[in-house]
Amino acid sequence: MKKISFDNKKNIIGFNLRAHRLRCRLSQDCLAAKMQTLGVNMDQQMISKIERNDRIVTDYEVACFCHILKINAEELWKDFLEETS
Repeated sequence: MKKISFDNKKNIIGFNLRAHRLRCRLSQDCLAAKMQTLGVNMDQQMISKIERNDRIVTDYEVACFCHILKINAEELWKDFLEETS
């Protein structure tokens, strides 16, 4: 299977996901548990990999992160969008 990455990163939301998670005072375990209540199979290790840009993130995972953190997707993509403008 072909590995997908961009500039040696597997996603562009990791840093902002961590910042918003900490702003909401959620641990990685707690965020993973909230994802599971929305039907997304996720654990603490997966959250850690996403935050380190070591895991690809699906569109439905982004939507669920936004719902839990009460933000919109642009806030997760903010730094990337500013770099490409």
